Order: sequence, then structure tokens, then C-alpha cells
Amino acid sequence: MTLSYKARRRLSLLILLIGLPLYIIVAVNVVAWLDRPSILVELVVYVILGIVWAIPFKFVFKGIGQADPDQDQP
Repeated sequence: MTLSYKARRRLSLLILLIGLPLYIIVAVNVVAWLDRPSILVELVVYVILGIVWAIPFKFVFKGIGQADPDQDQP
């Protein structure tokens, strides 16, 4: 299933405005659940969780900053 450029753009905006803040809340709660680990463990957990969220959405964000390929160029 391929999404159009406009659909990917809208989906990426939805992910960044709603999904990412929710994911941040979950990540902070995961670290709080660990019962105050050392600063290095906390840093590693945040780095891993910071990378993991973007992997499933790589296809959505790819090429969003470019011009619309479906639009005719003058």
C-alpha cells in the first residue's frame, strides 16, 4: 500500500503533533518505572527509546521535506 504525498504529509503531521508527545509521556513513565536508575542507564534508555519510535514511521517521513512529486512543474 503506497500513500500519496499529501496523505504521507498529513500522517507525518499527525504523528508529530499527537503521537510523539504521547510517546514521550510513555518513555518518561518507563524510566520512572525503573525506580531512579543511574544517570548512564537513564541516558541509554532515553537514547534507545528516542530512536525506536522513528523506525516504524520511516516510510512516512521519507521525502516529506521535498517538493510534491505529483505536482506538475512549470
